This record gives sequence, C-alpha cells and structure tokens, in this order.
Amino acid sequence: MKKSTAVLIFIFLFGALSFVIINPLNAQIENWPQFRGINCSGIAAEDQNPPISFGPDKNVLWKTSLPAGYSSPSIWGDCIFITGIEKEPKLLKLFCINRNDGTIRWEEGIAVEEFERTHWVSSPASATPSADGERVYFYFGSYGLLCYDFNGKLQWKLPMPVPGSNHGMGTSPIVTGGLVILNCFLDQNDPRLLAINKHDGSIVWKHSLQQLKNRDSYSTPVIYKDEVIIYASDYVAGYNIKTGDRIWRFVIDVRDAASTPVIGKDILYTISYSAMGNPKMRAQFPDFMEFAAIYDENGDLLIEKNEIKDFQFLLNPEMPEIPGYNVPMMYVMGWWDWNNDKFIDSTEWKNVSEGWESRYNKQGLKAIKLGGKGDISLNYLLWGHTEDVPYVSSPLLFNDHVYMIKNGGIISCFQAESGRLLYRERLGASGAYFSSPIAANGRIYIASRNGIVTVFEAGDELNILSQNDLDDKIMATPAVVDNKLYIRTAGSLYAFGE
Repeated sequence: MKKSTAVLIFIFLFGALSFVIINPLNAQIENWPQFRGINCSGIAAEDQNPPISFGPDKNVLWKTSLPAGYSSPSIWGDCIFITGIEKEPKLLKLFCINRNDGTIRWEEGIAVEEFERTHWVSSPASATPSADGERVYFYFGSYGLLCYDFNGKLQWKLPMPVPGSNHGMGTSPIVTGGLVILNCFLDQNDPRLLAINKHDGSIVWKHSLQQLKNRDSYSTPVIYKDEVIIYASDYVAGYNIKTGDRIWRFVIDVRDAASTPVIGKDILYTISYSAMGNPKMRAQFPDFMEFAAIYDENGDLLIEKNEIKDFQFLLNPEMPEIPGYNVPMMYVMGWWDWNNDKFIDSTEWKNVSEGWESRYNKQGLKAIKLGGKGDISLNYLLWGHTEDVPYVSSPLLFNDHVYMIKNGGIISCFQAESGRLLYRERLGASGAYFSSPIAANGRIYIASRNGIVTVFEAGDELNILSQNDLDDKIMATPAVVDNKLYIRTAGSLYAFGE
C-alpha cells in the first residue's frame, strides 16, 4: 500500500471516529439535557423502556425531597439538575442530584431581595436547567442566568432585572453550539431573545421581541437548522442563529405564549390559546336579552355594576378545582363597558361576544411550513384546529402523530402532515394540565396537576395502558434516561424503574 493512500485512510477513519465521539447530538441522545429533552421534543431515545405502572409504593428506585418549585429534571450522565425556592429567607435553590441513588451531590442558595411576580399557581423556580456535558445553566426571573460546572463551581453569572411579566418567567434556557439561548427581559418592559456565550456569559446578540402591551411569552426556544425559533405571543418567528436577525414571522395574535413548539419534517407545530376564545367560557354568557331578564333589575336594558354583584363566571371552566378562577363580573366590568359610562348595553355585549368569537378563530394548534422568509402568515399555514386547545401544555410530535392535552383531561390526536383528527377523547383523569406529554417506547406519558400520570399507546386509537396516582401535585414535565422515568412532584423527585 502506498504511504499516501494509508495516510488518507487514516485521516478518513480518524475523522469518522472523531465525529462519533464529539458530535453533540450523539452525546445528547443518552441524556435529557433541557426542558423536554432534545430540542424540547419530549421524545426519549429509541431504546428506552421506562415502566408503565408505578406509584409511591411501586417501581420506586428512589425518592428525594425537594423544596417548592416547578422546574423539570435536566439530566446528563449521572447528574440530575433541578431548582427550587425557599421563602424565608428568600433563596433560589440549585441542585445537582446523583441519578443512581437520589442523593444530593451539591446545592447552592442564591439570596434575592424579592421574587419575581408570578401567577399564584406558578413559581419563581419554573425554568428547567440546561446542561451540555461540562456546564449547567440555571435561569431565574428573580435573578438572571447562572453557569456552574458539574462539580458545583460557579463559572459566570449574568444578573438581570426582575421582569415585569404578568405571570412570571416560565421559559427555560437552551444550549446550541457555543451559545445559550434565552427568552427573557433585559429590563422590566423589554422582552428580548438573547444569545449568550456559554463560556464567559457575554451577550453575543439580542433581538427585541416587540410584543404588544400586557402580552407575554413563556415559551422556550427551539432550533431548526441555522435558526432559533421562538413563539412570542403575537407571532412565532425564526432568527439567524449567528446574528439574531429575524428571517421570518408568522402572525398569531393571541394574548400569551405559554407552550413551546415542536418540529418535524420541516414543519413547526405550535399551540396558541385564548381564554376569551374558549367556547365553554363564552357559553356562560347567554344572549343579552336573556341575561338582562335575570340581572337588569330596573328594566332599562342597561346593566349596572350593582346589578351583577352576584354573577360569577369561570375564567377556565375545565379547572374548577383551582381556587381563584371564579371571577365576579362586577370586577371586570371594564372589559365590557367600552364607552366607560358605567353601564353595559346591548351593543357592548354584542361587541364583546363577537370579539371573543374572533379570538376563538385565531387560537389553536397550527402546522406551519418552515423555510420561508419575511411575513409567511398567508402562505405557509398547512393546517390548523381551534377546538379543545391547551393553555400551558406543549404539543407532542411522535411517529407522525401530533398530541395535545387540554385542561379537563381531553386528549386530541392528529395525523401530523394532513391535520386529520384521529381521535379526541377524555383520559378519565380530570383537572388542570401544566405538564407536557412525552413519548418513550411507543407510549405516551401525560401527567395531570392532580398527580395522575396516564400512559397510553401511541397510534390512531386511544388505548390506555395505566393510570398512576402519585398522590401529589405535578406541574413539571417528566424525563426518561436509562430506562427510568423521572418525575418531579410538588414535594419530591422520583426515579421509577423495573
């Protein structure tokens, strides 16, 4: 063999071997490095086989107590990263847990003067950490971004002002290449998409999300080729990963962006929800004359505040078990009284009803073709569905099917490319759903806030395999690594396996 030929063969083999060793995607397959795993997909590696049946006394490998918090587990190797809070004194808690036995390897407490404002059902520790094999990145709206090595040594920090969001920052950081990508606020009223150098914490680029007033994005970014995609409430858009320049935008125009999109076969699947567009919400308000016949005491066909002091409506009818969702109409009369004359008349009633109807038409699960430039709102929508839409829970794309879970336990399944509805049924586990579905070994795992984890077969029909009661609230999304299922409840982190 000629020397030159031998050298070429060596270079080829070494290059191929190097790709296998250092390719970050290969490295991540054995891990669950961020919110919902690889690229926020919620899909475990193909060979994973977590248990179907489990509970507080069944198939428990270990259980570790945790302080309050809603972040999901981020897993790399034998390390599980997760967060929490302590209310007195005000501490943001960071944990590294041994995946083998559940013992705490290290923890840190970051003192803050105040926690960010959150919805009462949320938490200042909602963001899931993101790991890359050497470092882990923690985000808190109450502080900013922190980077630690796997031994618990602080590498850098990027403090940020406490955001002025309505419900608290539920978004999580992601790592791609040498960047940490974060949806956050650089001041109280300036939502930004940031790219941060993962080695030193310097800002590489930033892009204003330019949301309308009183609209927030709690969505986590996802990656498509050389783009960063973020659902920013008024629109979903793709940005150049190197420069931050916006490449395309698809207008959605609903109030808040809570769920995170998923990607498959050059299609983006995203969910937008409007409480006021919810048909069950609107059903609580009959025709104006019917309403006036009950509440218009003086018969002048003008509804006054004192006349509706006893009328309450459910802001989210699917979650009656959560206190605070019964809203006295007298407190929100401004929604209806457009001319500020302290009365609601038939014209204002009609305007509100029609406005709610238009929001219903804007909300929904949307399949958007990727690859466009500029405003793609008119030509790149492949299909959409407006009914039984989740508010917080993200969609799952698995085996050419799209799944979404609505509050109340209503599961919808669609054929991914055509949008054909395959089924919409109740799981038999009611209540709110803040956790997002995940997939492993041909099965779907979905957790309700009430602590019921339903497992069913992926496919064209609903076939429930088990329903597992963990006897504790669940807000976080589960993770799967090494044939084990990791679930964070209100008070504990569980590892389940067989």
